[in-house]
Order: sequence, then structure tokens, then C-alpha cells
Amino acid sequence: MRIAIDCRMSGKSGIGTFLDSILPYFNTKENELLLLGLESIPSSFSFPEKAKTLPCTINTFSIKEMFFFPRKLLNEINKCDVYFTPYCNIPCGINIPIYSTIHDIVFLDMPNIAGRAGTFIRKMFYKRAVKKSKAIFTVSEFSKQRIIEKLHCNKNIYVVYNGVPEYFERSISPAPKKTNSIIFIGNIKAHKGLKTLLESFTKFRDSSQFKNKDGQEKPKLVIVGSQENFRTEDKSICSLISDSSSKGIIFTGYVSDERLHVLLSEARILVQPSLYEGFGIPPLEALYSGTNVIVSDIPVFKEIYKDFPVVFFEVNNSNDLLLKIDTVWNSKNSIENFSKKYSYNKTASMIIKMLKM
Repeated sequence: MRIAIDCRMSGKSGIGTFLDSILPYFNTKENELLLLGLESIPSSFSFPEKAKTLPCTINTFSIKEMFFFPRKLLNEINKCDVYFTPYCNIPCGINIPIYSTIHDIVFLDMPNIAGRAGTFIRKMFYKRAVKKSKAIFTVSEFSKQRIIEKLHCNKNIYVVYNGVPEYFERSISPAPKKTNSIIFIGNIKAHKGLKTLLESFTKFRDSSQFKNKDGQEKPKLVIVGSQENFRTEDKSICSLISDSSSKGIIFTGYVSDERLHVLLSEARILVQPSLYEGFGIPPLEALYSGTNVIVSDIPVFKEIYKDFPVVFFEVNNSNDLLLKIDTVWNSKNSIENFSKKYSYNKTASMIIKMLKM
């Protein structure tokens, strides 16, 4: 089967991680791949002779992509059997079956994130993807139902789930020692729930169990990212992260994949206080790193993590989160064996199966 794959987001976080994680599993003896946007064949490919690159400088979600995509590129793409994109952007002029991916519709369910104009534009892209695609992939049953309801989608929607990047499946040597840290991976957007965590952490760090104990290191909150990228008009969050170092709050700045694995392995707890997610990968990465996990009780986390050793707290309730942090911090629980039912190998296999139907 000849599969054209949009690889223009390769190397980026989020969608790029999803793409780069499943891409090697597409490279089999049975498939011929056309990799749009790549300059060279990935070193992870087992059968590099079965793949061909198609360099492309046209940006995703651009006017050129939608209306003036180069004929030379389209001629190559349209020689393939199917076209797969890891997101909902689709170039004009493709006349072979298209399969796109909508990971979530957070901008429609929480329109305050992008504002009226931004929400409208994103809705148009989602609807365009539904219209042009033979079928849609998404990463949870929760997202599937939201797509059906909000976009009135009558196309087939296949749930393929996420996994963890390969480097999380490898042990670190020497094994990092646990530190008095809680870790958060996310951003300042309202649906990530950082405000709830900041309120809980401040109270937890100031609690009596850490007072007047010489030599005991107080807890630290490690926020993966740069403080400059956490600018917000929310004055309550600004107050909570002002003079962050004196409050035990550490912004890591950019970290490599390997460094992230170490930080997760060192942390005693990962907290994912999200109000909304399409899947939510950091808790899975934390479990693979041997770190306890606390997540909000939103529907998608109840779906994804119902069989995993995680602790749920009432979403947007900082007092309940404080109680759960205190309980997990003082417990002797260790993360050992757990169901590893999600993997990008499975994800890619499911996608390929649907492409061939």
C-alpha cells in the first residue's frame, strides 16, 4: 500500500510527538511511504528503501496550503493510495482518500481559551477536515463523542489512543533518586488547571509537617517550561508565581526528552489538574518513570486511567487536591507493575488497519 503522510509537524511537541512516535511502525515491507515535509528518511526506519521524502516549505494551516498547494507536490501525493495527516489540516487538491486526526475539540468546548474569532477559525478547520476526510482518527472515546456532538460528524471515527514515546520505556542508568518535588507538565491555558495546583501546593508547603524540622527540605513544585511562557492576565496566577523561587516553585525552561524522563523519575508526584483533555499523556509518562500520579476526575481521565494506579481528586477543588497530595506524599506506595495497554505500536497498527479497509 502506498501511503502519503503529512510529516510537516515532525520534531515539534504535541502533534509532532504523536507523529514521530507512530511513524517508524508504518515502515514495513508491505507499505510504501511518501513523507511530505521531511528532508531525509528517519534513522529509526527498518526499511528505508520503502520510503521516499517529499520536501515541502508550505506551512500547515496557511492560505497556500488551503488554496494554492503546489501542483508538483500534489502530483506525487495523488500517486499514492491514501493520505494520512496526524492533525486536521489538509492541503487542497488531494483526490485520493484522506484520513485526518482530531485529537480533541477543546477550543469548541472551552471557547474562552481562543476568543470568539479564534474559536470560529478552529471550528472551520475541524469542519473542513470532517468534510474532506473518508474517516477521522481520535485518541479517546471522550473526544469521539465530543466530535460527534459538536461537529455533527457522520463519518467513521476510530479511537486509536496515545502511548508513551519509546525513550520512556527504557530504564535510566544510574536510576535517579527521588527528590522532594512535585512535577507539573502543561501550560498556563485555563483548561490545564494550574491555578488549582498552585493554590494546593502553596498550602501544602506551608503546612505544619514542614515547619521547625531542621535539615528537612521543603517540597518543590517543578513546572516544566519557561516562566516567560506562562504570561497571563489572570492576576491570581500572577500572584501565585511571583517571586516563585522563594515559594519553592521552579521553572525548568526548555528540557530535552531525556531530561524530562529524569525529572519525572526524580519527582515524588506528578499532578495533572486539567479541566479538559483529549487524552492526557504526562500521567502515563510519570507511571512509566515510577512516579505516583494524581489526576482530576474529568471524564477522559476516568476513561484512560481507570485501570491504572492513579489517585483522582475533584476537578477544580484545591482543598481536595491538597488532601490527596498530603496522602500520596506521606504514603509508601511505589509504582511497580501496571497494565501497559497503551503503546504507539498499537496506535500505528490500528491506523494502518483502517487505512487498508
